[in-house]
Amino acid sequence: MKKYSLIFFSLILIFLAACSSDDSKGESKDDGTPKSVDKKENVELTFSIWGNDQHAEMYEELLKGFYDENPNIKVKIDLIPFPDYQQKMSVLAAGNELPDVGWVSEAMVSQFTKNDILSDISEFSKDDNFDMNDFIPSTLELWKHDGKLLGLPFSTPPMILYYNKTMFKEAGLETPTELAMKDEWTWEQFEEVSKALSSGEGTNRTYGARLFREWTNFATLPSHTISYGGAIFSDDMKEFTWDSSEGVKTFEMLNRMMFEDKSHVPPGENIEYEGGKVGMYSAMYSYMTNAREITDFEWDIAPLPKGPEGRVPLLGQAGIVAFEGGKHPEEAKELLKFLASKVGIQAQSVFFVPARKSVLESDEFINIPNNPSRESIQLAMIDQMNHGYTYPLHEDWTKIESEIIKGIDKLFAQMETPAVILEQMEKDIKPLLK
Repeated sequence: MKKYSLIFFSLILIFLAACSSDDSKGESKDDGTPKSVDKKENVELTFSIWGNDQHAEMYEELLKGFYDENPNIKVKIDLIPFPDYQQKMSVLAAGNELPDVGWVSEAMVSQFTKNDILSDISEFSKDDNFDMNDFIPSTLELWKHDGKLLGLPFSTPPMILYYNKTMFKEAGLETPTELAMKDEWTWEQFEEVSKALSSGEGTNRTYGARLFREWTNFATLPSHTISYGGAIFSDDMKEFTWDSSEGVKTFEMLNRMMFEDKSHVPPGENIEYEGGKVGMYSAMYSYMTNAREITDFEWDIAPLPKGPEGRVPLLGQAGIVAFEGGKHPEEAKELLKFLASKVGIQAQSVFFVPARKSVLESDEFINIPNNPSRESIQLAMIDQMNHGYTYPLHEDWTKIESEIIKGIDKLFAQMETPAVILEQMEKDIKPLLK
Protein backbone atom coordinates (compact mmCIF):
# COMPACT_ATOMS: atom_id res chain seq x y z
CA MET A 1 0.00 0.00 0.00
CA LYS A 2 2.84 2.31 0.90
CA LYS A 3 4.41 1.57 -2.51
CA TYR A 4 1.22 2.59 -4.41
CA SER A 5 0.97 5.81 -2.33
CA LEU A 6 4.48 6.85 -3.33
CA ILE A 7 3.73 6.22 -7.03
CA PHE A 8 0.50 8.21 -6.80
CA PHE A 9 2.29 11.07 -5.01
CA SER A 10 5.03 11.14 -7.68
CA LEU A 11 2.45 11.34 -10.48
CA ILE A 12 0.81 14.32 -8.73
CA LEU A 13 4.17 16.12 -8.55
CA ILE A 14 4.87 15.46 -12.23
CA PHE A 15 1.41 16.77 -13.17
CA LEU A 16 1.89 19.93 -11.10
CA ALA A 17 5.34 20.47 -12.57
CA ALA A 18 3.93 20.14 -16.09
CA CYS A 19 1.18 22.65 -15.29
CA SER A 20 3.74 25.03 -13.84
CA SER A 21 5.90 24.69 -16.95
CA ASP A 22 2.95 25.45 -19.27
CA ASP A 23 2.03 28.51 -17.18
CA SER A 24 5.53 29.93 -17.63
CA LYS A 25 5.05 29.78 -21.40
CA GLY A 26 1.61 31.35 -21.43
CA GLU A 27 -1.75 30.00 -22.51
CA SER A 28 -2.25 27.28 -25.11
CA LYS A 29 -2.99 28.09 -28.73
CA ASP A 30 -6.43 27.35 -30.17
CA ASP A 31 -5.28 23.93 -31.39
CA GLY A 32 -4.18 22.99 -27.91
CA THR A 33 -0.42 23.27 -28.47
CA PRO A 34 1.44 25.38 -25.94
CA LYS A 35 2.80 28.74 -26.97
CA SER A 36 6.55 28.72 -27.40
CA VAL A 37 7.09 32.34 -26.34
CA ASP A 38 8.18 32.82 -22.76
CA LYS A 39 6.44 35.49 -20.78
CA LYS A 40 8.60 38.57 -20.49
CA GLU A 41 8.35 41.77 -18.54
CA ASN A 42 6.27 44.43 -20.30
CA VAL A 43 8.55 47.27 -21.32
CA GLU A 44 7.91 50.76 -22.72
CA LEU A 45 10.78 52.42 -24.55
CA THR A 46 11.03 56.08 -25.51
CA PHE A 47 12.32 56.96 -28.99
CA SER A 48 13.15 60.68 -29.41
CA ILE A 49 13.29 62.37 -32.81
CA TRP A 50 13.24 65.97 -34.07
CA GLY A 51 11.11 65.08 -37.10
CA ASN A 52 7.51 65.92 -37.95
CA ASP A 53 4.17 64.13 -37.79
CA GLN A 54 4.86 62.37 -41.11
CA HIS A 55 8.06 60.88 -39.69
CA ALA A 56 6.20 59.75 -36.58
CA GLU A 57 3.50 58.10 -38.70
CA MET A 58 6.15 56.29 -40.74
CA TYR A 59 7.77 54.95 -37.56
CA GLU A 60 4.40 53.90 -36.07
CA GLU A 61 3.78 51.80 -39.19
CA LEU A 62 7.32 50.39 -39.20
CA LEU A 63 7.16 49.45 -35.51
CA LYS A 64 4.29 47.04 -36.14
CA GLY A 65 6.93 44.61 -37.40
CA PHE A 66 8.98 45.15 -34.23
CA TYR A 67 5.95 44.46 -32.05
CA ASP A 68 5.33 41.17 -33.88
CA GLU A 69 8.81 40.02 -32.82
CA ASN A 70 8.72 41.68 -29.38
CA PRO A 71 5.13 41.63 -28.13
CA ASN A 72 6.18 42.67 -24.63
CA ILE A 73 7.75 45.96 -25.84
CA LYS A 74 5.94 49.16 -26.73
CA VAL A 75 7.63 52.29 -28.08
CA LYS A 76 6.63 55.87 -27.31
CA ILE A 77 7.77 58.33 -30.00
CA ASP A 78 8.79 61.69 -28.56
CA LEU A 79 8.90 64.64 -31.01
CA ILE A 80 11.28 67.44 -29.98
CA PRO A 81 11.92 70.53 -32.18
CA PHE A 82 15.41 70.44 -33.66
CA PRO A 83 16.53 73.82 -32.20
CA ASP A 84 15.80 72.49 -28.70
CA TYR A 85 16.97 68.91 -29.20
CA GLN A 86 20.63 69.01 -28.18
CA GLN A 87 20.04 71.18 -25.12
CA LYS A 88 17.11 69.03 -23.99
CA MET A 89 19.19 65.84 -24.29
CA SER A 90 21.88 67.47 -22.15
CA VAL A 91 19.31 68.42 -19.51
CA LEU A 92 17.80 64.92 -19.54
CA ALA A 93 21.26 63.40 -19.23
CA ALA A 94 21.97 65.51 -16.14
CA GLY A 95 18.76 64.17 -14.56
CA ASN A 96 19.33 60.54 -15.66
CA GLU A 97 16.16 60.80 -17.73
CA LEU A 98 17.46 60.25 -21.24
CA PRO A 99 15.23 58.43 -23.74
CA ASP A 100 16.15 54.83 -24.50
CA VAL A 101 16.79 55.43 -28.21
CA GLY A 102 17.01 58.62 -30.24
CA TRP A 103 18.19 60.49 -33.30
CA VAL A 104 21.56 62.26 -33.11
CA SER A 105 22.89 64.66 -35.74
CA GLU A 106 26.55 64.90 -36.69
CA ALA A 107 26.91 68.22 -34.86
CA MET A 108 25.86 66.57 -31.57
CA VAL A 109 28.23 63.60 -31.70
CA SER A 110 31.27 65.31 -30.17
CA GLN A 111 29.42 66.57 -27.10
CA PHE A 112 27.48 63.34 -26.53
CA THR A 113 30.65 61.28 -26.91
CA LYS A 114 32.48 63.51 -24.45
CA ASN A 115 29.55 63.15 -22.01
CA ASP A 116 29.72 59.35 -22.42
CA ILE A 117 25.98 58.94 -22.95
CA LEU A 118 26.03 56.77 -26.10
CA SER A 119 25.93 52.98 -25.70
CA ASP A 120 28.52 50.77 -27.38
CA ILE A 121 26.80 48.63 -30.02
CA SER A 122 29.92 47.00 -31.47
CA GLU A 123 28.36 43.56 -30.94
CA PHE A 124 25.97 44.22 -33.85
CA SER A 125 28.82 43.38 -36.24
CA LYS A 126 28.79 39.78 -34.96
CA ASP A 127 25.18 39.28 -36.06
CA ASP A 128 25.27 37.88 -39.60
CA ASN A 129 21.56 38.56 -40.04
CA PHE A 130 22.13 42.27 -39.38
CA ASP A 131 24.66 42.45 -42.25
CA MET A 132 26.83 45.34 -41.07
CA ASN A 133 28.80 45.09 -44.34
CA ASP A 134 25.78 46.49 -46.19
CA PHE A 135 26.48 49.95 -44.69
CA ILE A 136 28.55 52.23 -46.92
CA PRO A 137 31.85 52.30 -44.97
CA SER A 138 32.32 56.09 -44.99
CA THR A 139 28.93 56.55 -43.32
CA LEU A 140 30.08 54.64 -40.22
CA GLU A 141 33.20 56.71 -39.53
CA LEU A 142 31.34 59.41 -37.56
CA TRP A 143 30.00 56.78 -35.16
CA LYS A 144 33.30 55.05 -34.34
CA HIS A 145 35.16 56.23 -31.26
CA ASP A 146 37.98 54.55 -29.30
CA GLY A 147 37.26 51.20 -30.93
CA LYS A 148 33.55 51.38 -30.14
CA LEU A 149 30.55 51.77 -32.43
CA LEU A 150 28.20 54.35 -30.86
CA GLY A 151 25.39 54.67 -33.40
CA LEU A 152 24.19 53.81 -36.89
CA PRO A 153 23.35 56.29 -39.66
CA PHE A 154 19.85 56.44 -41.11
CA SER A 155 20.35 59.55 -43.23
CA THR A 156 23.42 60.49 -45.27
CA PRO A 157 22.31 63.12 -47.78
CA PRO A 158 24.46 65.45 -49.86
CA MET A 159 23.11 68.98 -50.24
CA ILE A 160 21.32 69.23 -53.60
CA LEU A 161 19.71 71.97 -55.69
CA TYR A 162 15.97 71.91 -56.36
CA TYR A 163 15.05 74.01 -59.38
CA ASN A 164 11.87 75.32 -60.98
CA LYS A 165 11.99 73.73 -64.44
CA THR A 166 9.06 75.84 -65.64
CA MET A 167 10.90 79.11 -64.86
CA PHE A 168 13.94 77.90 -66.81
CA LYS A 169 11.77 76.97 -69.82
CA GLU A 170 9.97 80.31 -69.81
CA ALA A 171 13.31 82.19 -69.58
CA GLY A 172 14.81 80.11 -72.39
CA LEU A 173 17.71 78.98 -70.19
CA GLU A 174 19.56 75.69 -70.02
CA THR A 175 18.76 73.92 -66.77
CA PRO A 176 21.36 73.11 -64.08
CA THR A 177 21.00 69.45 -65.06
CA GLU A 178 21.79 70.19 -68.70
CA LEU A 179 24.76 72.35 -67.72
CA ALA A 180 26.03 69.73 -65.24
CA MET A 181 25.80 67.04 -67.93
CA LYS A 182 28.12 69.24 -70.06
CA ASP A 183 30.38 69.86 -67.04
CA GLU A 184 29.56 73.58 -67.25
CA TRP A 185 27.58 73.98 -64.02
CA THR A 186 29.81 76.44 -62.13
CA TRP A 187 29.22 79.03 -59.40
CA GLU A 188 29.70 81.74 -62.03
CA GLN A 189 26.93 80.16 -64.13
CA PHE A 190 24.80 79.96 -60.98
CA GLU A 191 25.08 83.74 -60.48
CA GLU A 192 24.35 84.52 -64.13
CA VAL A 193 21.34 82.21 -64.25
CA SER A 194 20.02 83.67 -60.99
CA LYS A 195 20.09 87.17 -62.47
CA ALA A 196 18.33 85.98 -65.62
CA LEU A 197 15.52 84.36 -63.59
CA SER A 198 14.89 87.44 -61.42
CA SER A 199 12.28 89.97 -62.48
CA GLY A 200 9.22 91.92 -61.37
CA GLU A 201 8.55 94.17 -58.42
CA GLY A 202 6.97 93.93 -55.00
CA THR A 203 4.91 90.82 -54.36
CA ASN A 204 5.22 89.83 -58.03
CA ARG A 205 9.02 89.67 -57.99
CA THR A 206 10.68 86.35 -58.75
CA TYR A 207 14.16 85.47 -57.49
CA GLY A 208 16.76 83.24 -59.05
CA ALA A 209 18.02 81.62 -55.85
CA ARG A 210 17.64 80.95 -52.18
CA LEU A 211 20.59 79.30 -50.38
CA PHE A 212 19.03 79.25 -46.90
CA ARG A 213 16.20 77.02 -45.70
CA GLU A 214 16.23 78.82 -42.36
CA TRP A 215 18.09 82.10 -42.17
CA THR A 216 20.38 80.69 -39.47
CA ASN A 217 21.36 77.68 -41.59
CA PHE A 218 24.48 78.61 -43.56
CA ALA A 219 25.34 75.03 -44.63
CA THR A 220 25.50 75.79 -48.38
CA LEU A 221 28.06 78.61 -48.09
CA PRO A 222 31.11 76.45 -47.20
CA SER A 223 30.55 74.46 -50.42
CA HIS A 224 31.39 77.61 -52.38
CA THR A 225 34.49 78.36 -50.27
CA ILE A 226 35.84 74.80 -50.39
CA SER A 227 35.24 74.49 -54.12
CA TYR A 228 37.62 77.46 -54.56
CA GLY A 229 40.29 75.83 -52.37
CA GLY A 230 39.42 77.39 -48.99
CA ALA A 231 38.09 75.96 -45.73
CA ILE A 232 36.19 77.10 -42.66
CA PHE A 233 38.63 75.53 -40.17
CA SER A 234 42.03 73.92 -40.21
CA ASP A 235 41.98 70.12 -40.34
CA ASP A 236 42.72 69.84 -36.61
CA MET A 237 39.92 72.33 -35.75
CA LYS A 238 42.37 74.61 -33.93
CA GLU A 239 42.11 77.55 -36.35
CA PHE A 240 39.21 79.41 -37.97
CA THR A 241 40.21 79.89 -41.63
CA TRP A 242 37.03 81.20 -43.26
CA ASP A 243 38.59 84.70 -43.24
CA SER A 244 40.73 83.63 -46.20
CA SER A 245 40.45 85.16 -49.70
CA GLU A 246 38.24 82.20 -50.68
CA GLY A 247 35.92 82.88 -47.72
CA VAL A 248 35.71 86.57 -48.60
CA LYS A 249 34.82 85.56 -52.17
CA THR A 250 31.89 83.49 -50.81
CA PHE A 251 30.52 86.32 -48.68
CA GLU A 252 30.97 88.79 -51.54
CA MET A 253 28.95 86.51 -53.86
CA LEU A 254 26.10 86.38 -51.37
CA ASN A 255 26.29 90.14 -50.75
CA ARG A 256 26.23 90.82 -54.50
CA MET A 257 23.28 88.51 -55.18
CA MET A 258 21.21 89.86 -52.28
CA PHE A 259 21.85 93.59 -52.48
CA GLU A 260 23.24 94.44 -55.95
CA ASP A 261 21.67 91.96 -58.38
CA LYS A 262 18.67 91.28 -56.14
CA SER A 263 18.73 87.75 -57.54
CA HIS A 264 18.64 86.06 -54.11
CA VAL A 265 15.65 86.18 -51.77
CA PRO A 266 16.29 89.06 -49.30
CA PRO A 267 17.29 88.00 -45.78
CA GLY A 268 14.38 87.38 -43.47
CA GLU A 269 11.81 87.17 -46.29
CA ASN A 270 9.61 84.08 -46.23
CA ILE A 271 9.41 83.52 -49.97
CA GLU A 272 9.38 79.74 -50.24
CA TYR A 273 10.54 77.71 -53.23
CA GLU A 274 7.30 75.73 -53.39
CA GLY A 275 5.40 79.01 -53.96
CA GLY A 276 6.84 79.16 -57.50
CA LYS A 277 8.75 82.46 -57.19
CA VAL A 278 12.24 81.04 -56.53
CA GLY A 279 14.23 79.49 -59.36
CA MET A 280 16.79 77.44 -57.38
CA TYR A 281 16.82 76.30 -53.78
CA SER A 282 19.54 74.37 -51.94
CA ALA A 283 18.31 71.81 -49.44
CA MET A 284 18.76 68.27 -48.24
CA TYR A 285 16.92 65.21 -49.58
CA SER A 286 14.51 65.42 -46.64
CA TYR A 287 12.93 68.43 -48.42
CA MET A 288 11.80 65.97 -51.12
CA THR A 289 8.60 65.25 -49.15
CA ASN A 290 7.63 68.92 -49.68
CA ALA A 291 8.73 68.93 -53.31
CA ARG A 292 6.65 65.84 -54.12
CA GLU A 293 3.54 67.86 -53.25
CA ILE A 294 4.30 70.60 -55.82
CA THR A 295 1.81 70.57 -58.69
CA ASP A 296 1.87 74.21 -59.87
CA PHE A 297 5.14 73.94 -61.81
CA GLU A 298 7.62 71.37 -63.13
CA TRP A 299 10.68 70.83 -60.96
CA ASP A 300 13.82 68.72 -60.87
CA ILE A 301 17.04 68.35 -58.88
CA ALA A 302 20.69 68.98 -59.79
CA PRO A 303 24.06 68.93 -58.02
CA LEU A 304 25.39 72.12 -56.46
CA PRO A 305 27.60 74.20 -58.80
CA LYS A 306 31.32 73.51 -58.87
CA GLY A 307 34.40 75.72 -58.46
CA PRO A 308 38.01 75.36 -59.64
CA GLU A 309 38.59 72.62 -57.04
CA GLY A 310 35.46 70.68 -57.93
CA ARG A 311 32.01 70.20 -56.45
CA VAL A 312 31.81 69.94 -52.64
CA PRO A 313 28.30 69.59 -51.18
CA LEU A 314 27.68 69.27 -47.47
CA LEU A 315 27.21 65.64 -46.49
CA GLY A 316 24.72 65.78 -43.67
CA GLN A 317 24.39 62.80 -41.42
CA ALA A 318 22.06 61.68 -38.72
CA GLY A 319 22.09 58.42 -36.82
CA ILE A 320 20.15 56.45 -34.28
CA VAL A 321 21.72 55.67 -30.91
CA ALA A 322 20.88 53.83 -27.72
CA PHE A 323 21.44 56.16 -24.78
CA GLU A 324 23.26 55.07 -21.64
CA GLY A 325 21.51 54.88 -18.28
CA GLY A 326 18.14 53.51 -19.35
CA LYS A 327 16.25 50.85 -17.40
CA HIS A 328 16.07 48.49 -20.39
CA PRO A 329 19.41 48.60 -22.22
CA GLU A 330 19.04 45.25 -23.99
CA GLU A 331 15.55 46.05 -25.28
CA ALA A 332 16.81 49.48 -26.39
CA LYS A 333 19.56 47.84 -28.44
CA GLU A 334 17.03 45.45 -29.99
CA LEU A 335 14.94 48.44 -31.05
CA LEU A 336 18.00 50.21 -32.48
CA LYS A 337 18.98 47.05 -34.37
CA PHE A 338 15.48 46.79 -35.85
CA LEU A 339 15.40 50.46 -36.92
CA ALA A 340 18.82 50.11 -38.59
CA SER A 341 18.01 46.78 -40.26
CA LYS A 342 17.43 46.65 -44.01
CA VAL A 343 13.67 46.69 -43.36
CA GLY A 344 14.02 49.72 -41.08
CA ILE A 345 16.30 51.69 -43.39
CA GLN A 346 14.07 50.89 -46.37
CA ALA A 347 11.04 52.34 -44.57
CA GLN A 348 12.97 55.48 -43.56
CA SER A 349 14.27 55.98 -47.13
CA VAL A 350 10.93 57.58 -48.02
CA PHE A 351 12.37 60.66 -46.27
CA PHE A 352 16.11 60.07 -45.96
CA VAL A 353 19.04 59.00 -48.14
CA PRO A 354 19.87 55.48 -46.90
CA ALA A 355 23.27 54.42 -45.60
CA ARG A 356 22.71 50.79 -46.63
CA LYS A 357 23.99 50.19 -50.15
CA SER A 358 21.28 47.62 -50.92
CA VAL A 359 18.57 50.20 -50.14
CA LEU A 360 20.31 53.14 -51.85
CA GLU A 361 20.40 51.22 -55.13
CA SER A 362 16.95 49.68 -54.80
CA ASP A 363 13.98 50.41 -57.08
CA GLU A 364 11.88 51.03 -53.96
CA PHE A 365 14.08 54.02 -53.05
CA ILE A 366 14.37 55.45 -56.57
CA ASN A 367 10.77 54.93 -57.70
CA ILE A 368 8.90 56.64 -54.86
CA PRO A 369 5.85 58.40 -56.41
CA ASN A 370 6.58 61.98 -57.64
CA ASN A 371 10.33 61.51 -57.25
CA PRO A 372 12.68 62.96 -59.89
CA SER A 373 13.95 60.55 -62.53
CA ARG A 374 16.56 57.88 -61.74
CA GLU A 375 19.03 59.85 -63.89
CA SER A 376 18.50 63.05 -61.88
CA ILE A 377 18.86 61.25 -58.54
CA GLN A 378 22.03 59.56 -59.77
CA LEU A 379 23.57 62.86 -61.00
CA ALA A 380 22.48 65.14 -58.15
CA MET A 381 22.89 62.83 -55.21
CA ILE A 382 24.40 59.37 -55.56
CA ASP A 383 27.33 60.57 -57.70
CA GLN A 384 28.13 63.28 -55.11
CA MET A 385 28.27 61.12 -51.98
CA ASN A 386 32.03 60.61 -52.20
CA HIS A 387 32.88 64.27 -52.89
CA GLY A 388 31.27 66.22 -50.08
CA TYR A 389 32.42 67.76 -46.82
CA THR A 390 31.09 66.89 -43.39
CA TYR A 391 30.11 69.32 -40.67
CA PRO A 392 33.01 70.31 -38.39
CA LEU A 393 33.09 68.39 -35.10
CA HIS A 394 33.86 70.25 -31.90
CA GLU A 395 32.54 69.86 -28.37
CA ASP A 396 31.75 73.62 -28.29
CA TRP A 397 30.18 73.63 -31.76
CA THR A 398 26.99 75.28 -30.51
CA LYS A 399 28.97 78.34 -29.31
CA ILE A 400 31.06 78.42 -32.49
CA GLU A 401 27.97 78.18 -34.68
CA SER A 402 26.39 81.02 -32.73
CA GLU A 403 29.36 83.30 -33.49
CA ILE A 404 29.19 82.42 -37.22
CA ILE A 405 25.47 83.24 -37.29
CA LYS A 406 26.19 86.59 -35.61
CA GLY A 407 28.63 87.39 -38.41
CA ILE A 408 26.21 86.38 -41.16
CA ASP A 409 23.53 88.53 -39.52
CA LYS A 410 25.91 91.50 -39.90
CA LEU A 411 26.16 90.68 -43.62
CA PHE A 412 22.37 90.51 -43.87
CA ALA A 413 22.14 93.91 -42.14
CA GLN A 414 24.95 95.33 -44.34
CA MET A 415 26.74 96.50 -41.18
CA GLU A 416 30.26 95.75 -42.45
CA THR A 417 32.06 94.53 -45.57
CA PRO A 418 32.51 90.76 -46.01
CA ALA A 419 36.25 91.00 -45.24
CA VAL A 420 35.69 92.92 -41.97
CA ILE A 421 32.91 90.54 -40.90
CA LEU A 422 35.10 87.47 -41.42
CA GLU A 423 38.03 89.11 -39.67
CA GLN A 424 35.85 89.77 -36.61
CA MET A 425 34.50 86.20 -36.74
CA GLU A 426 38.04 84.89 -36.52
CA LYS A 427 38.73 87.00 -33.42
CA ASP A 428 35.50 85.85 -31.72
CA ILE A 429 35.85 82.15 -32.54
CA LYS A 430 39.60 81.76 -31.92
CA PRO A 431 39.25 81.52 -28.09
CA LEU A 432 36.62 78.77 -28.48
CA LEU A 433 39.00 76.56 -30.44
CA LYS A 434 41.64 76.37 -27.72
